[in-house]
Order: sequence, then structure tokens, then C-alpha cells
Amino acid sequence: MLTKENIEGQLHTKWAARNLVYKEVTDSTNNDAKKLGEEGAPHGSLVVADKQTVGRGSRGRSWETPSGTNIAMSLMIRPDAPPEKISMLTLIMGLSVAEGIENAIIQAKDQQIGKRTDVDISRQLLSEVKVFPLIKWPNDVVIAGKKICGILTELHMKSDNTINDVVIGVGINVNMRDFPDSIKDIAGSILSETGIMTDRNAVIAHCMKCFEDNYEKYNKTFDMSLLKEQYEKRLINIDKHVKVLDPKGEYEAVARGITNEGALIVVTGDGKEHIINGGEVTVRGLYSYV
Repeated sequence: MLTKENIEGQLHTKWAARNLVYKEVTDSTNNDAKKLGEEGAPHGSLVVADKQTVGRGSRGRSWETPSGTNIAMSLMIRPDAPPEKISMLTLIMGLSVAEGIENAIIQAKDQQIGKRTDVDISRQLLSEVKVFPLIKWPNDVVIAGKKICGILTELHMKSDNTINDVVIGVGINVNMRDFPDSIKDIAGSILSETGIMTDRNAVIAHCMKCFEDNYEKYNKTFDMSLLKEQYEKRLINIDKHVKVLDPKGEYEAVARGITNEGALIVVTGDGKEHIINGGEVTVRGLYSYV
């Protein structure tokens, strides 16, 4: 059961989610976290809801969270980074969620068999059966080709044009079994793609620990340089043909990794390298979502 006490009982962080607000139902955890920021809540405050009714996804899409199965959470942080460096936090949360989900799956498998297994062996097994959590650039977390997580980052400025706070909203499909026809070819959950029922409290705790560790690396440089190798290991697009959906014109290329600023590097058939930033540009596989 998802509760504040159960989440706190599994947390191993210094500041991430140490100020934890739990709601059974809310309209939007991002709205709740924004309010916390306005009220002066500490860096690392986390809002978690069992059910979210009008959550927001990227490009204005809705992201609803039914009760009892999934995770809706929003982390409020107060970064020292300049505003132009904030977009990378979305990639860092995507990486952290992928790592956190993997750790939670390993924990769930250990509980199923009643003993602890070697983490490296478990990771290898997850990879071999294609249930290793990967990232579709920039921040979609994918298992077995299905999107299981959406992330929305919102920057809130003060009147003097300095940062008040950043809210990173995360929706994770955990134990959901069925999806509407309109999204079932793209969307999945940890359960639907791995067959493993996972403790939502553990998923949250692991994601917060991974984010805290990764954020502290980012905070040293305000870029992805210390996280680039870590991120590219999970980049599902790397060395694969992709379709770049640019409003100026679609084209095909091969993804080669990311820059220190988190942009995607692609190479077209004529050998030219292109740097793809987020925003209006979407990258997909040639024949599928990934």
C-alpha cells in the first residue's frame, strides 16, 4: 500500500523527499509542488499522490493516474544552476527513474525468491530478457519498447528574474495491467512488461536516491559531463536509425549519443552531424515509437 510512512521507511537520501507530502487524491502534483515552492518549502520537497485527476504531460497532453496502481509525484528543488542549464534536469530525472526502477525490480525479484542475488547478475538477466529500463531521448523511460514513464519539468522565476524553484513531475506506470486502445501500442507498465508486481513505495524511494546522487554530479558542472556515459548506456536510440520529426522537415539519421548539454547527436546519410535540442523536435524509431 502506498503511504507516507511506507515511502519514508525505505528512503536512503540526505535531502531528496525528506520533506514528503502524501495525498490520496489531487488534481496535479506539479501544482501542489509549485505551491510548496511559493510557501518556502525546502529544496528536495516531494509531493506524492495515489490518484491524480488532471496531471499534465509534455506538449499539453494529459497524464491521469488511477488509484492503486501507478505513481504520480513531483519533486521541488532550488538549483544553483543558471536558467539556461535547467532543461538538463529533465534528462537527469529520466536517467534516475530508469535506474530507480531497475533497483526496485531487483528488490522485488529478491523478495519473490526469498534471497538476495548479485546485483550485476540481476542486471545482466534483466538486459537479456529485454526488461532492462532504457531511455528514449530525452527522458521517456522505456521497458521492452513501451513507455512507462512521463516527465514534465517546470521552471518558476522570481520577479527579479532569478530562479525560485524547479518542479519535476514524474508519472510512472507501475502495476497497471490494461491500457486504452489509443495508447496500448506505445504505453506499458513495469508489471505489463516484466510480469513483476513492484512495490510503489520502493520505486519512489529508489528513484529519489538515484536522483539525489545524479543531481549532485550535475551540481558540480551544471551539465551532463559527469553523467554522459551513465546516460548513454541506457539510451535506446544510440547507434540506431531514427526519424527526426522537425517542423522544418523530417529526415532520417543515426543517433550517436548526447552532448554535454544533453542534446542528441545524429548523423545523416551524407555524413553530416546534427545537434538536436528538445522542444518542438521529436525523435522516433523508423518503424516504431522507439
